[in-house]
Amino acid sequence: MKDLVLYCKSYRRDFLRLKRLLESIQKYNVDQIPLYISTPQDQCEELKNILGSNIEYHWVSDESIIAANPRVKAGIEKTRSGSLAQQAIKSEFWRLGISETYVCLDSDCIFLKEFGRKDFIAPDGNPYTVIYQNKEFFQLAIDRNHSKVVENLCLEGDRVKALFGRNGPNYYCPCPPFIWSAKVWRSLDEQFLIPKDLTFWDISTTDHPETLLYLEALLNFQAIPLKPIEQLFRIYYYDWQFYLLQRLGESENRLTKNYLGVIYQSNWDSDLDLGVPEKSLLSRANKKVKRFLRYLQSYL
Repeated sequence: MKDLVLYCKSYRRDFLRLKRLLESIQKYNVDQIPLYISTPQDQCEELKNILGSNIEYHWVSDESIIAANPRVKAGIEKTRSGSLAQQAIKSEFWRLGISETYVCLDSDCIFLKEFGRKDFIAPDGNPYTVIYQNKEFFQLAIDRNHSKVVENLCLEGDRVKALFGRNGPNYYCPCPPFIWSAKVWRSLDEQFLIPKDLTFWDISTTDHPETLLYLEALLNFQAIPLKPIEQLFRIYYYDWQFYLLQRLGESENRLTKNYLGVIYQSNWDSDLDLGVPEKSLLSRANKKVKRFLRYLQSYL
């Protein structure tokens, strides 16, 4: 078993984003940390065609990750939405026994500078944990009259915290890379799920995102020492956030002072969607107008 790998769960629509991610990993991965990618079995050949032969990675099927849990029925991913299936598969990667710790990436991640083992693993060999209260983003959203965003995230944190019966502040790790330990996921399985005759697929819902389930498992069962760090990538959740920070002088070059990389979330940055039908001229024009209006709002 390896002590550390990079892992990305992807699917057809994100393959162009994934290629961009892999190119950045190839450029900046100074310690040559092994990279694993999972996709549905029937998308493997298309993945190979798009990524080509110049980028080194290891492929595993989503189906093999699902099958690694004998308490889960084959084909369960087909009974869930794509986003829920994805978060469960990412969280169950540890079951393959490939690595004690994995850095879980999304396809829309981009590394901007050199990174290595020391960014994810403490000197004593235990992984760091990205955990914080997210106050900077909350304040930014409130200042720009997007308080509903804050409300929803707070309710989400309350729901997951209540699942474990924990009192105290809400903690978040809202954006990848996630540094996940197999020991933490195993403790969740053995100390919480199995006694209740549940699987991760049962509790991984829109109300209980995998990122918060991991943090609450760590805080409750303490399978590893808590070594907190702040988020590793700058993430632009919304276009209004991106335009506002750009106006304040933020750029990819300046981001490297504090972050390893950046994420332009695919829910608003759709230029690299693969296989999505070309939208009508009117639809594209409307989208550009709305984006321009949000850009103008960043000046108000």
